[in-house]
Amino acid sequence: MKRNIELNTHISGKFNQELEKLTNSVLTMGGEVEQQLINTITAVRENNPSLAERVLLNDLKINSMEVQIDDECMRIIAKRNPTASDLRLIMTVSRATTDIERIGDEICRIAKLVTKDRLPPSDIVLSGMLMIAEKVVFMMRGTFDAFARQDERSAVAVYEQDNSIDKKHKELLKQTAKEMSEQKHDMQAWFDVLWAIRSLERIGDRCKNLCEYVLFLTYGKDVRHSSMKKTVKKLMK
Repeated sequence: MKRNIELNTHISGKFNQELEKLTNSVLTMGGEVEQQLINTITAVRENNPSLAERVLLNDLKINSMEVQIDDECMRIIAKRNPTASDLRLIMTVSRATTDIERIGDEICRIAKLVTKDRLPPSDIVLSGMLMIAEKVVFMMRGTFDAFARQDERSAVAVYEQDNSIDKKHKELLKQTAKEMSEQKHDMQAWFDVLWAIRSLERIGDRCKNLCEYVLFLTYGKDVRHSSMKKTVKKLMK
């Protein structure tokens, strides 16, 4: 009987280690993407093509990390047949890696402004992009911190930061449209700028998704398409 208890404890401990490693892998992937965004901002600010090219090359590493984490999720499901909170964690990890990988794709779109020599000719537009980018970095950092601590209150606070990003995004689009109407040459370059501005806004949206996953992980409640703040208040009663 004692032998069976020891064996079960060993198996349970091994499973916990696997889940912890899985979570850490997501956070490592998140750290890589955060650094990608910081490097991209630097490349845009300094018009540094070599740094921007490094960002594009490093995206292959992020893609590979997504595949490895997904494979590990499938392996654990097949081997451990997890239930309840363990299964919820694995589902959360799988969803999160998809969003993180797509954040990496959006970052690459911004970096290509530098490698293709398509930075906006307007200092106002460029400074607006950099301002939004800094807000996105701050939001991303808070997102991964909330995810690491499984802190639903922090997740809600970070989630709401996207409102400021959306507001600045709309203002910058208006300014860009004004600049485009006054400088009608090389419209393709302006379209690339618009896509890059859109990518910054989309990164914020992906961070919102990750914050929603924190609620799913802690409460088992899918809060997509609902008010985060109201849902959290109900859950905490």
